Amino acid sequence: MNILFIMADQLRYDYLGCTGHPYIRTPNIDALARRGVRFDNAYVQSPICGPSRMSFYTGRYARSHGSTWNDIPLKIGELTLGDHLRPLGMDAVLCGKSHMAADKQGMERLGLDPESLIGVRAAECGFDIWDRHDGEIPMGVVDKPNEYQDYLRGLGYDGPNPWEQWANSAEGDDGEILSGWLMSHASQPARVKEEHSETPYTTTRAMEFIDQAGDNPWCLHVSYIKPHWPYIVPEPYHELYSKDDVIPVIRSEAEKDNPHPLLQAYYKHRFCKVFERDEVRETVIPAYMGLITQLDDQIGRLMQHLENTGQIDNTLIVFTSDHGDYLGDHWLGEKELFHEQSVKIPLIIVDPRTEADISRGKVTDALVEAIDLVPTFVEIAGGKPRPEILEGYSLLPLIREETNKVRDFVISEYDYTFKGARHFLNQPIADCRLAMVFDGRYKLVHAEGFRPFLYDLEEDPQEFVDQGDNPQMEQTRDELLELLHSWYRRHHTRTTISEEEIEARVGGDIRKGLYVGFWNEEERAEADKLGRSGN
Repeated sequence: MNILFIMADQLRYDYLGCTGHPYIRTPNIDALARRGVRFDNAYVQSPICGPSRMSFYTGRYARSHGSTWNDIPLKIGELTLGDHLRPLGMDAVLCGKSHMAADKQGMERLGLDPESLIGVRAAECGFDIWDRHDGEIPMGVVDKPNEYQDYLRGLGYDGPNPWEQWANSAEGDDGEILSGWLMSHASQPARVKEEHSETPYTTTRAMEFIDQAGDNPWCLHVSYIKPHWPYIVPEPYHELYSKDDVIPVIRSEAEKDNPHPLLQAYYKHRFCKVFERDEVRETVIPAYMGLITQLDDQIGRLMQHLENTGQIDNTLIVFTSDHGDYLGDHWLGEKELFHEQSVKIPLIIVDPRTEADISRGKVTDALVEAIDLVPTFVEIAGGKPRPEILEGYSLLPLIREETNKVRDFVISEYDYTFKGARHFLNQPIADCRLAMVFDGRYKLVHAEGFRPFLYDLEEDPQEFVDQGDNPQMEQTRDELLELLHSWYRRHHTRTTISEEEIEARVGGDIRKGLYVGFWNEEERAEADKLGRSGN
């Protein structure tokens, strides 16, 4: 079996045809859902790119791996997807975005040569790099190594930064560049030709890897950088949708009536203020939808290539996203907090084997997490997940309908240290911690230094009513806080020894001749006979 691990960036769970969007056209992703299983309650471990991806790639919570925000390095020594798969004979290869920040200080301290194979893999989240391009190359960082930039230059797209000036900018009537950073330009087509834009480029490079991969099993992470901002899309996708296709905003005036202090602080952020305006949503969201349909077309192209090369029946296919996008819902923009629009993701798994036929085309409402993919991939590769390291659970029992759940609640975390909200609230850096626990009905968010948020998604599915200070909900709050605190109390860092190894050490003191705590020879002899200390 091979694994094709497809990830979109900032794709909301509800902006696909198969998840219920009334207007968007995603026939190829919808076809994946018909061929596999759609997980309708999948959640990321942090609603922002870097930490979310580090959890996807390590199978561990942000609390465990320590990369709590973008560009906070993943500490050296954390095992990643490649570390788990390579001993099983499977390559782990990246084509696209990873958002990995290398722990250069840790590598230097340990004397790891950054040019060595081990050093390169440690700096690249364990992947062998086929083509890494993270996008987001503003004018200030044009020298950032990037094969896509070189590709554009080779095609004659001139200027100091083809990514920004061509792929993510439009052109005015007089030939002036209209920056894609400005949302007012989102309705205009990108200057780059569609076939040269980021999403087709990533697909082409992925197909090139598949063509040369040989017989060794591979896990190819095809990681698209759209529909993440800048919200600008090449023609003809720029005009596929209009403001008439924009679904009503999900927000209520009641949300601004005595809101939680953290929400009040977030409302002051510029990306939240801008999405309050109808003209912004009516301009940006059609472009966002166009980017998604372009992505869907490329998924179709990739699936056809698997078919043409005879690999469709021996490749596990996963389609997901690293987090969502508020798009003005709840008076918010971007992501980062824990409403469904931000923390919930699409997740589709297509297992071509006959054992998966029982669930083909079905939707499961089991609570699952992003960290469940690594143990799933380890099982696909023929291994046994190591629970002392991997904090998720294999999803294969759900796919084979051997069980209807793998957990009772999900966890997600966020560190708002780098956001304006910290200054608005005058919070110490050490206290800018948020943690969500969701049991399938109630969602509680612990905010250090403040009362918790609490939503009842059965009675209030749109999350308009925060009951974090409702006296009548005290018992529910306490129960969820205890769930969260029991999770906090787990071993998150004991990763060098398994429970089986711990069990095997029982009685080891006696076997070594360490006779501590005995009164006389009779007691010692009895312990020797039993082969244990007899605590």
